[in-house]
Amino acid sequence: MTRRVLDLFSCAGGAAWGYHLAGFAVDGCDIADRPNYPFAQHRGDALEYLAHLITTGEIERYTLVHASPPCQAGCALTVGTNTSRGWGGTHEDLVAPTRELLDASGLPYVIEQPNGRAEIRKDLSLCGEMFGLGVLRHRNFELGRWSTARPAHPRHRGYVRGWRHGVYRDGPYVAAYGDGGGKATVPEMQTAMGITWTDVPEELTEAIPPAYTTWIGTAFLTARQEVFA
Repeated sequence: MTRRVLDLFSCAGGAAWGYHLAGFAVDGCDIADRPNYPFAQHRGDALEYLAHLITTGEIERYTLVHASPPCQAGCALTVGTNTSRGWGGTHEDLVAPTRELLDASGLPYVIEQPNGRAEIRKDLSLCGEMFGLGVLRHRNFELGRWSTARPAHPRHRGYVRGWRHGVYRDGPYVAAYGDGGGKATVPEMQTAMGITWTDVPEELTEAIPPAYTTWIGTAFLTARQEVFA
């Protein structure tokens, strides 16, 4: 039985690669052109595409849906994920309509959001230290129609390298966003997050480390193992 994930608002594929490593086939959807995406990808509005899949019944070919909808107007980390103009533009909070369609799909799902963004149920909270990564990159995940135990959040080993409030601190983590102030270079971001297939800074700053969704995909398969027995 093919285990397939639909990756909505897929950007360059950080989440997708993690599900691939967990044993899933992956199809993406993003409104911007993403030539670096490592799997098959539909270019178009993610919610319109999801509604189409539900209406036609094609959604049934998927085992799980992952969605990382843009979270707030003007959010720097989501610029480019929901505008036909590509990087930049105006955004709206798409979490609620995404959840509504995911509920209508009848499938298990995952909604991902950064800390401090749109309200989701924080069934999981993951950070890079859980996986020995060179970024912290805290992310929250709402799980629909399935559940798993929350992993412990380990103590951070030190600071994120860079300037904060006029003070420079060194540390074991790099800041994988923005420019200047000790922020990570492109090679540093790639190494810290485990992403090798894109060197576009905007795609790297938006991505979640694949280790997160490798863990989530494995947890999902464990929770649902009776389905695949």
